[in-house]
Amino acid sequence: MRVSIETTSGLERRLTVGVPAERVDGAVQSRLQDAAKNVRLPGFRPGKVPMRVMKQRFGAGVRQEVLGEVISQTFQEAVVQEQLRPAGQPRIEPRNFEPGNDLEYVAVFEIFPTLDVKQADGFAVKKPTAEVTDSDVDEIIEVFRKQQGQQVAVDRAGEEGDTVIIDFEGTRDGEAFEGGSGEDFSLELGSSRMIPGFEEGIIGLSAGENTVLDLTFPEDYQAEDLQGADVQFKITVKEVKALELAPLDEKLFASYGVEEGGEAVFRDEVRKNMERELRNAVQNHVKQQVMDAIVEANPELEVPSSLIAQEIDGMRQQMMQQFGGGNTQELDLKSILPDEMFKEQAERRVKLGLLMSELVSKLELQADSAKVRELIEDIASTYQEPEEVINWYYSENEQLAAVESRVLEDQVVDTLLAGATVEEEACSYQEALAAARPQQQA
Repeated sequence: MRVSIETTSGLERRLTVGVPAERVDGAVQSRLQDAAKNVRLPGFRPGKVPMRVMKQRFGAGVRQEVLGEVISQTFQEAVVQEQLRPAGQPRIEPRNFEPGNDLEYVAVFEIFPTLDVKQADGFAVKKPTAEVTDSDVDEIIEVFRKQQGQQVAVDRAGEEGDTVIIDFEGTRDGEAFEGGSGEDFSLELGSSRMIPGFEEGIIGLSAGENTVLDLTFPEDYQAEDLQGADVQFKITVKEVKALELAPLDEKLFASYGVEEGGEAVFRDEVRKNMERELRNAVQNHVKQQVMDAIVEANPELEVPSSLIAQEIDGMRQQMMQQFGGGNTQELDLKSILPDEMFKEQAERRVKLGLLMSELVSKLELQADSAKVRELIEDIASTYQEPEEVINWYYSENEQLAAVESRVLEDQVVDTLLAGATVEEEACSYQEALAAARPQQQA
């Protein structure tokens, strides 16, 4: 096998591979001979089909299969021989695939960069410190009661937070415009679903009352023909509904997984979940600051574009699934969610992945089995049958590897934090979650 390599630009390589004809032709011949033992063709006894007939009927297809296998095998042999670490799949450019001639092709691919990773040192980290108070628990329980509550008709004027059922008719210069009318339309007052002034104009009205609102569409409104337009809405309020909170009873407790123990056990479970959420939010907030410091300490790292492309595709698919994209294979995802939406974030993720992997190696870290167990138990504690979840993680190699990877990241973070200045900032439960939220989305 002949191999030559060329550096085209940055991390891209062009590998030219030549394979002796007998390796391909011999494999084709052998496969046809094996197939001839079992193939059945009209006019021939089983196992007695002549080789010339086998070549005529099946030769092209078999050769195509063999070519794919030989290219895959020889590419792997070539990169091992040249001590290369490909990042992503190669693009194969055929040079000579003709029968009887040596096989020759060019594989174009990127390699992983050679890293001389610099450990972040002497950086500052802000760590929120908060506690879950009784009032915090009360607020969350009220959210639960709202979620399980129901809208009931009330005999009073509408207030912010109420839901009204309305008919409305919009006109511009006396003429109706598209999308400007509706019947039995349900609207939560204060939701900002409508243009400025619309919901505010309904507050204070009771069922059966009418109003006329003179409003102006925003200059950045999505329908260009209505941007900045002066319009008039005639509105009839047909019903006013207020949210009635679900009672603190066994039904509510059971809907959140508490079957026994009443309100005391329910509140205790809520507090435990909030404390877990707080702990994870603070940990993630600190972790992201450490990772930012790692990236800043290695600004010149070149990242394989093929890995960025893979990350972009994964992020795009994930977003479509989160927003109910359905059968994504039938959609042109790139036109809906172009690469530019994800490129910066994808590049950062790939860069961090490379740096973290190198730091794990440089620091000679191995996933602490006790920390792995602790993390799995923490995840499992949110389920009704924790022991089953724990056993599942330890029986699924892929899932266990993901947990071990996360633990290794945390061990890198802990190691680097030893050289950082950690400034604790006292704050409320909600402020701690808010501080972490932008980092979690990034």
